[in-house]
Amino acid sequence: MVRAELDKQPSDVRRMFDAVARRYDVTNDVLSLGQDRRWRKDVIAAVDPRPGERVLDLAAGTGTSSQPFADRGATVVPCDFSLGMLRVGKQALPHLPFTAGDGTRLPFADETFDAVTISFGLRNIVDPLAGLRELRRVTRPGGRIVVCEFSHPTFAPFRTVYLEYLMRALPPIARAVSSAPDAYVYLAESIRAWPDQQGLAAMIEQAGWAAPQWRNLSGGIVALHRATR
Repeated sequence: MVRAELDKQPSDVRRMFDAVARRYDVTNDVLSLGQDRRWRKDVIAAVDPRPGERVLDLAAGTGTSSQPFADRGATVVPCDFSLGMLRVGKQALPHLPFTAGDGTRLPFADETFDAVTISFGLRNIVDPLAGLRELRRVTRPGGRIVVCEFSHPTFAPFRTVYLEYLMRALPPIARAVSSAPDAYVYLAESIRAWPDQQGLAAMIEQAGWAAPQWRNLSGGIVALHRATR
């Protein structure tokens, strides 16, 4: 069953996100115990958007992660492959230019953006390495990437507790608050199977980005990777 979940096709994953769109932000807030708000602030600080810069927010979902870039004066483009997410986002934030796009075939010209970022979405691209290369393609020389993604807690006893939470506590909590709780079984498995901090840094470098660095958030539950083109 676990292997079947991880072998979902892109269309299956897209439908899954369409299904969770209605209560996606509320569910994330509950499941992360409110930490997702702090993580979004850390992403903004890492990108350090300046007025007039063009920023691509890939896997933007409903645009909750995108609005802070606009608040800082940047021109932000929220992009996602889930039309359900984009519809919910457009209703709430009609002023943002929500754009449908596949992470491995982005609908933008070469060297369009000053900065690109993706939060909790790289795991869901069918080929994460290809996604990182595609993000590099649309970034201008000297531009930057920030990847915020679930990772591996650095303290071994806490890592055990965390994995127990993912596999046992997360699904019943999701059933109580999510519009499509079965999707969170897949999400929990994808988090557990994801590379650690060093592994993701190596993938970013393999995709052609320079000098990848990372910072652990919440004890390594999440890692913030940054690199330049």
